[in-house]
Amino acid sequence: MSHPDTEAPVTLDHRTGPHGEITLRRHGAHLQIIANGCFLMDTSDGRSERRLVDAALEALEAPAAPGGSRPSPAVLIGGLGVGFSLAHAAADPRWGPITVVEREAAVIDWHRAGPLSPLTADALADPRTRILAADLVAYVNETSDTYDALCLDIDNGPAWTVTEDNETLYSPSGLAACARVLRPGGVLAVWSAQPSPEFEGTLRNAGFQQVRTEEIPVARGVPDVVHLAVRPG
Repeated sequence: MSHPDTEAPVTLDHRTGPHGEITLRRHGAHLQIIANGCFLMDTSDGRSERRLVDAALEALEAPAAPGGSRPSPAVLIGGLGVGFSLAHAAADPRWGPITVVEREAAVIDWHRAGPLSPLTADALADPRTRILAADLVAYVNETSDTYDALCLDIDNGPAWTVTEDNETLYSPSGLAACARVLRPGGVLAVWSAQPSPEFEGTLRNAGFQQVRTEEIPVARGVPDVVHLAVRPG
């Protein structure tokens, strides 16, 4: 009998859309999302995706947080992925409205009625949850909605984007758009597979304050990180 980790991945769904190819695979006990041949994430761990949400909430609740206490803060999650961040946010009663922007229709389908549905069924049924089928880059530039926290997890990091058009999100103009959808004192949290001192500098130059990077150990490999920054109050 072969060990699950040595079994060849099995493709469960493969689609081609406006942003290229996206694939859902099963590899042993875990599900994987592959975009344009680039591994994005799987269901093997999730601690850094959960920490992304917790770190944003802790920054909002810090005693010296700009704007003071925020009952039921609204969070915008960029990227649905395998659903770790959404499920974790929905499991925390301290969050208010939870909005997720996901540009891949296939990913939304996999959660609503597909192999990923067991991970997020409760979160999707939560009345606080809203799923928007939209491109996050366009959304932060066009929406009139504002949030207390913006948690970004649509790439492998600021320097390792899934598609070239995502690169603008981490530029000064993209960060200005992120700041625009944040309320005064709001928190920007950005997931990355590796630290980026250059991105920290870009955040500061874009006017964000309290910029810092938090490392999160993972089961295998180098730690993931969460970049944190606060819009001035």
